[in-house]
Amino acid sequence: MENNQKQNEQMNSSAVPPRMNHGGHEMFDVHEVLSGSINTINTYTLLSEQIRDPELRDILERQKSFMKEEYNITLECFKTGQDPSMPTQSYKMNQDNQFTYGLKASQPKKPMQATAEVNDETIALGMLSAVKASVPVKAGAALETTNPVVRRVLADSLPNCIEMAYEISLYQNKHGYYQVPQLTPQDMMQMQEGYAPTNVQSQNPNKPPLH
Repeated sequence: MENNQKQNEQMNSSAVPPRMNHGGHEMFDVHEVLSGSINTINTYTLLSEQIRDPELRDILERQKSFMKEEYNITLECFKTGQDPSMPTQSYKMNQDNQFTYGLKASQPKKPMQATAEVNDETIALGMLSAVKASVPVKAGAALETTNPVVRRVLADSLPNCIEMAYEISLYQNKHGYYQVPQLTPQDMMQMQEGYAPTNVQSQNPNKPPLH
């Protein structure tokens, strides 16, 4: 009992080495993040052999390369507890931001019966599903992380996942794989006008007004 108390006192002190500067929840959650990152990269590798469209292949290869760098950064700071040897980066997509809205008649979706049915549509969906699945895992881990460097690296990764998912969905929409329904202009206007701004008071009463 006395030994456990001494160990707890030691771990609660400011002398904890950076490598050990991780809480219990953080250890489990970052383990899930790293395992999920490996699974996503592996999924991309498996799907890459079936791609026919050069545009989709370019998206996959660029995203996979970025994921590998991000995985290495996350792993490094998790092992050391300190700043990684290279800073986090922001993923930049090559797609524009133009969505086509509206629904057109198309064949109903159904599960594949054989691997021969794999095509660019199913590959893009697999990529999107893998990227989207990583977002709640990384967000949850960031909220449970005590190490400031690991928390920041995880938080920096979230916008990149969102950007990658957006890039894939734009590709899907352009090729008719993903259709985006819209509300009527009247319904959209009514929902937009259903909220009003609130008054914001300055937290510093002595701060001079902006001119």
